[in-house]
Amino acid sequence: MNTKKLLELVKVVESHQIEEIEISRFGMRIRISKSGIQRESGKNGRAHMHEYIPQPPVTALPAPTAVPEPSDEDEIQLSENQIEVKSPIVGTFYRAPAPDAEPYTRVGDIVSLGQPLCIIEAMKIMNVIEAEHAGKLVRIIAENAHPVEYNQTLFVIEKS
Repeated sequence: MNTKKLLELVKVVESHQIEEIEISRFGMRIRISKSGIQRESGKNGRAHMHEYIPQPPVTALPAPTAVPEPSDEDEIQLSENQIEVKSPIVGTFYRAPAPDAEPYTRVGDIVSLGQPLCIIEAMKIMNVIEAEHAGKLVRIIAENAHPVEYNQTLFVIEKS
C-alpha cells in the first residue's frame, strides 16, 4: 500500500466516528486505531483477560522504498541471437550457492547447456536455475539477494 492511500485511511479514521480499521492485503496487514489496542492474555487459552494498552496517536510514516513497477521503457532490447533467461518462480535471487562463495557466473562467461546460473529461494527451498542454451552471458539483470517475480528476466545470453 502506498503512502498516499495510508494517509487517506488515517484521515478517514480521524474525521469519522471510526475507532479502528484493519486491512489485510497481499500478505501485509495494517491497523489504524484511535484509542489503542486490546491484547489477550490467559493461561493455556482457558481464561482470557483483555488488557488495554494505550497507543500514541497515528502519525504519517515515511514513504516505503518499493521496487519500481516495470514499464515499457524498461523492456530489454535483444539482438536476434540473444535470449532472456526468465525466472520460473517467485522468490529471492542469489548469484552464488552461499553468501561467501563465488557467483555461479559473471558477465562475459561462456555457459553450457545445463550449467547452474543462479538460485531462487522460494518457501525455504533453494531452486537451482540452469542454462537452457549454451552461449556467452552478456547481462545480469536481477540483483543479488533481491526478490524476483515470475517470468522476470534474470540474464541475457548470446547464443553460440
